Amino acid sequence: MGAMAESIHRHVDYDRGALDEADLDPDPIAQLAAWLADAEAADVAEPNAMVLSTVDATGPTSRTVLLKGLTAGRLELVTNSGSRKGRALAADGRVSLLFPWYPLQRQVLVDGDAEPAPAAMSDAYWATRPRGSQLGAWASRQSAPLADRADLDAAVREAGARFPEHVPRPPFWGAWLVRPRRVEFWQGRPSRLHDRLVYSPAGEGWSIQRLQP
Repeated sequence: MGAMAESIHRHVDYDRGALDEADLDPDPIAQLAAWLADAEAADVAEPNAMVLSTVDATGPTSRTVLLKGLTAGRLELVTNSGSRKGRALAADGRVSLLFPWYPLQRQVLVDGDAEPAPAAMSDAYWATRPRGSQLGAWASRQSAPLADRADLDAAVREAGARFPEHVPRPPFWGAWLVRPRRVEFWQGRPSRLHDRLVYSPAGEGWSIQRLQP
């Protein structure tokens, strides 16, 4: 218990950088793209990983997914429509996305509204997936109970036999687009006096406001 308490209360003073209003692009999606590029250049593991939070009848839930693209001011992700997150997105499109770039002492929080992407966009991304991932999408009844790992392996083999060459996109799999309505950029600073700058819609563009740390 003593060791655990010590690790929980370990203090790290953030000193990797600062964030000023003058540093930001007027467009939050362009600024997000710039920070994504920084994370990639710094060799952050899975720089496009983001925590997706949704809400359903049982309450809020979160999981890590991958950003698949930035399209016309929106963020793209993909999922199985029968999964818990897929059902939640269909029932209530209000979502929160969090990019936690710990090595850079940065994070970005996006609150927005999700809607299904056009079928052509889902088809285009599906075509880029490796065959194994395509077969896995057909085999997995995502979020449903699984009695044994062997059952999943068998389902993958069955999918491979069903589609020996071209693997079509499943009707239950596709892309979603999140339109931001609030975007916060956070940069850690010493003594917990962090920089927090928030974009909010303003007319045809965005306003930027600094928040208390």
